[in-house]
Amino acid sequence: MNIAILASDINFRDIASLSPEITWKRADDFSGLMNILEVDAYFNLDENAWFENYEPCKKPVFINSVAFTLKESQHRSNVIRLNGWNGFLNRSIWEVAGSVTPGHEFIFKLLNKPYILVPDEPGFISARIISMIINEGFFAKAEKISTEDEIDIAMKLGTNYPKGPFEWMREIGIKNVFTLLNILSKTDARYQPSELLIQEANRS
Repeated sequence: MNIAILASDINFRDIASLSPEITWKRADDFSGLMNILEVDAYFNLDENAWFENYEPCKKPVFINSVAFTLKESQHRSNVIRLNGWNGFLNRSIWEVAGSVTPGHEFIFKLLNKPYILVPDEPGFISARIISMIINEGFFAKAEKISTEDEIDIAMKLGTNYPKGPFEWMREIGIKNVFTLLNILSKTDARYQPSELLIQEANRS
């Protein structure tokens, strides 16, 4: 099985370790990805994967698109979205949105990754929850309750979270968190980003 992939070093390391049955053909950019022929599927884990045109491609396509939906982009039915934020490919179950075809199913099996099909909505489920936790961390920091490190420690010890909100923020990237919260807040005020998070996202 040959699969073409566009991914950061972190995501490439994480996904390439999942199956010895897959030969990954890595591209440096989207044009290079689409020019890799004679493969069985395409993975675009780039942060801008949602914005690209997959119309010429008939093979199964997996794209990193946390904040933006397939119905917005009107991608073909062979394109499905998953969470390609740093750290999320290591999760035991992947959240997926779109029309999962037998071709997609076969690749999930090769990767030894169970998946759960979720509605084609911004954020999936886990990314929404973690982004809200990060946002609460920024509210606490803005109120000078404690430092980032101490908030992380308190959340891990007090709630048994694997990471604190600021650890997650640094791993995921503050701009990714802000983009998702900003989109979600348009229909639900609970997701309104804190002013401090907005300021730090604009500075990054």
